[in-house]
Amino acid sequence: MKRKGKLFLFFFDKMKDGTQLKDIKVGARVAVVQKYHQRSGELTEGVITRILTKSPKHTHGIKVMLEGGIVGRVKNIYDSSTT
Repeated sequence: MKRKGKLFLFFFDKMKDGTQLKDIKVGARVAVVQKYHQRSGELTEGVITRILTKSPKHTHGIKVMLEGGIVGRVKNIYDSSTT
């Protein structure tokens, strides 16, 4: 379907992608990709217990440890409030 003369903008909810350290907080609910799931892109959800990346940003996501010792790079941040 062709639309003429109109500009359609899509605004997404301010879901952060996890590439900036300033957006990551201990206690936040996130989705991470573990090292051995990088090819498939399978995500694991959990709560951050420790932030492992020290640099202010990382193109593939900030590395964190979730409850249960799961380590992965943050792909989505669902809840940044701490408990």
